[in-house]
Amino acid sequence: MAKILIIEDEEPIRRVLVRILTEEDSLFEVDEAIDGKDGLKMLSNNNYDLVLCDIKMPKLDGIEVLEKVKISKKTLPFIMLTGHGNVSTAVEAMKLGAYDFISKPPDLNRLLNSVRHALERKSLVNENIILKKKVEKKYEMVGNSVAIRKIHELIDKVSPTDARVLITGDNGTGKELVAHNIHEKSKRSNAPFIEVNCAAIPSELIESELFGHIKGSFTSAIKDRAGKFESANKGTLFLDEVADMSLAAQAKVLRALEENKIQRVGGNKDISVDVRVIAATNKNLNEEIEDGNFREDLFHRLAVILIDVPPLKDRKDDIGLLVDHFVNLISSDQGLEKKTFDSKAIDSLKNYPWSGNIRELRNVVERLLILGNNPITRDNITKFAKK
Repeated sequence: MAKILIIEDEEPIRRVLVRILTEEDSLFEVDEAIDGKDGLKMLSNNNYDLVLCDIKMPKLDGIEVLEKVKISKKTLPFIMLTGHGNVSTAVEAMKLGAYDFISKPPDLNRLLNSVRHALERKSLVNENIILKKKVEKKYEMVGNSVAIRKIHELIDKVSPTDARVLITGDNGTGKELVAHNIHEKSKRSNAPFIEVNCAAIPSELIESELFGHIKGSFTSAIKDRAGKFESANKGTLFLDEVADMSLAAQAKVLRALEENKIQRVGGNKDISVDVRVIAATNKNLNEEIEDGNFREDLFHRLAVILIDVPPLKDRKDDIGLLVDHFVNLISSDQGLEKKTFDSKAIDSLKNYPWSGNIRELRNVVERLLILGNNPITRDNITKFAKK
């Protein structure tokens, strides 16, 4: 049941509002405040889903209430109540974050529609906040080793800029996490983060995937299609396993980086794009350049900033923190029992070779949460950690 606060100094108007809201199949729980000062007190002591607030009130008017509350409760929707001739003030309230304004005396259908829509919007906003927190947790970089602290320092320095970044490291070390952290701390964080796994896309399709295509440009091109560069406009494009990209695609990526323009496959029209490119690879690009598999000019375009992510065997002091992180993450996502690891179990994990790095550690933790005891012991590690 949604909880609504009415802040209105005119008692007859309050009675009308309460009657309208409480007669709607009892969907709403309604509290009343007799003026702005009383409303602020009730807002500080209670959690509400919606506020109906008069603009003209003694002691503290509705605009002042709105401004004060929005400092700490940004997602709380306000519907402002305005008398005749106060429309300009109501519009100003909208600019300050009010959801809607309604003239007094209120029309029943107009009021109920606005209330329902405001509550629906609040629900969506809250869902988005929860999802964003889950995503941030998923891509959290965990660790306190010297190597990880240095990476955090680099991320903090490079994120506010548009400098291109090349992330290197073995499979499973967390290169994608570095890319996500750079994006989330950048001025592009509210724009798309688009990921392309260059190793997973056949060479004959990579150009279409990156740059899009025109209808009829090849057999399966049944309609025009935008590519990842266009989808990432104003945001970040993450080219994972960039060394697996064909030389032909590399040439087009180089042009896009140099000119900030692309052409769809089969087209001849230049399309301007504003994209920050972050690339990653598990290969030695200097060796790939010597072997003729990677363009040296593209390497220099991508590697303005180079971040090398160490393997897990070089940051074993982080294993305990990583285990705790994965226990919380996996038990929450999958509804598994949250188990603890005793100290000898952690010591055993620190002595494990971890050829698959952090990705392998995550899989082992998941396996132990399903099959191990609570607390998880060294014997559990010996029995279940190895494949």
